[in-house]
Amino acid sequence: MHSFRERLRCHGRVGFGRARGMTPPIDSDTLRRLLRHEAEVHAIPGRELRDLGDALLLHDPFDPEPFWNRVEGARWPSEASAFDRRLAEVGILFASIGRQPHIWVSPPHDEPLDLAARLAANGFEDMGKGLLMVARDRKPAQAALAASPAADVVLEPLAGVDGHPAEVAADAIVSVLFDAFDVGAARREGIVAETVASLADGRFTHYLLRHGGEPVAVARRATFDGLSYLSSIGTVERARGLGLGRMVTARALLDAVDAGSEWVHLGVFADNLGAIALYERLGFVMSGDPGPDMVLVG
Repeated sequence: MHSFRERLRCHGRVGFGRARGMTPPIDSDTLRRLLRHEAEVHAIPGRELRDLGDALLLHDPFDPEPFWNRVEGARWPSEASAFDRRLAEVGILFASIGRQPHIWVSPPHDEPLDLAARLAANGFEDMGKGLLMVARDRKPAQAALAASPAADVVLEPLAGVDGHPAEVAADAIVSVLFDAFDVGAARREGIVAETVASLADGRFTHYLLRHGGEPVAVARRATFDGLSYLSSIGTVERARGLGLGRMVTARALLDAVDAGSEWVHLGVFADNLGAIALYERLGFVMSGDPGPDMVLVG
């Protein structure tokens, strides 16, 4: 969930070593399809996703957090005056919903190609870079699961759960997330509510891994429209280094491919080299270059 954003900060090129000029593994139309899929996941529950024709807008009417209020997948004109006019229109749109202008950039798939530089020239600041990574091969995940530790480990896929069982499961899942990520206590109620909602939604599967009976690692898979998005992947601090994060991610990836997903995708902080290395070992590759989050300041 990208306030535990899996998709942000670093400077420079990292990951599996995509050389400058190398063709990305997906084209721009597929990238926009993945962005829409991710935004549809983030829109559940209670957020609004608008197709602007030349971009997507995700809006949370209750939470001003920029992550939940963003434009992405831009296909804007390159001619200077037309670009400036479109950017001004988007600024007015953000003003109309009372939110700070925030634009995700996904090089080299955006139009114009120098979108980040143009935004910077108009007062936007780079708040950190992130990567969208993609996979479609089940073999690396299958091999990882075969090599995963088995002693005192139980991995529970949770889907279609509601009522009291969902509340119990959500409490265990959220306890892992709060240990694994720097999340303020004020956000707990909202994260629990969202977890309960997605546990009951047939499109979602949560993976809860227990070690010695204690919840220690989690992941979430959203599968629909021929795609799967993995998120909320975390391991508690005391259980790191045991391969449990690899195990829970591999199971989610394998299930996603076996469910018929054309692509499996996830976001990751661009400076989280450990997570990137883990995802690479499971067969994920960068969909493009690290992309900045551009926010209008001042």
